Amino acid sequence: MVQTTELQNLINECSYPVFFTGAGVSTDSGIPDFRGPNGFWKKNKPIYFQDFIASKDVRSKYWDQSIEFKSNFESYLPNDGHKAIAQIINSKNNGHCITQNIDNLHQHGGLLDSQVTEIHGNATYALCLDCNKKFTLAAIHKDYINSKEPPSCDECKGIIKTATISFGQPMPEKEMMIAQSEASKCDLCIVAGSSLVVFPAASIPLYAKEQGAKLIIINNESTDFDNIADLVINESISQALKNYLK
Repeated sequence: MVQTTELQNLINECSYPVFFTGAGVSTDSGIPDFRGPNGFWKKNKPIYFQDFIASKDVRSKYWDQSIEFKSNFESYLPNDGHKAIAQIINSKNNGHCITQNIDNLHQHGGLLDSQVTEIHGNATYALCLDCNKKFTLAAIHKDYINSKEPPSCDECKGIIKTATISFGQPMPEKEMMIAQSEASKCDLCIVAGSSLVVFPAASIPLYAKEQGAKLIIINNESTDFDNIADLVINESISQALKNYLK
């Protein structure tokens, strides 16, 4: 009860909340996390970007994984955590959501594209790495299942990849600049469902704290940043933020 009251006070008193969200926000929607006991990377070996570019066989393995993990992404629905985050941000004159998630559920939960910065990309579509042409993931998956040939762009013949940031792939400069700017402006940074072990993304809440923002961490497990947080809550995001659902 004390934690709930303190959380409510910090949210009510802030004027510029910025959420930093990870996979734990989306687990209540049925999407498995990546690093938990049953996470995706416990069962699958990560594919590095340079290997994806260099090897057709690796690209085939990548698309096999994509079909296994991402073919039903459009069927997932936002949960109470996504909706509560949207309602908190929309209740203020300013606010933003920086997310490590690739599922588009913050937008489906009530935020505009302009209110969300996806620093690890988006898994609901694919892009040509050369000309940046956008492709629907369902069509790419269907063609790959039929041909077993890794997809290439029908305009420039470039390599196609889901619009996510893979291991070894450079972080998107524009999105990282936006994230750093939002972190510098907020007076409350709320980490929601992130283990805070993936850098440079995990440096964003630390930067917000260094710039004077209050820091809240809501996560099922402890993080290395708990000792600098103003409030730590170890439970699901949906449960922690349930009082903000209208």
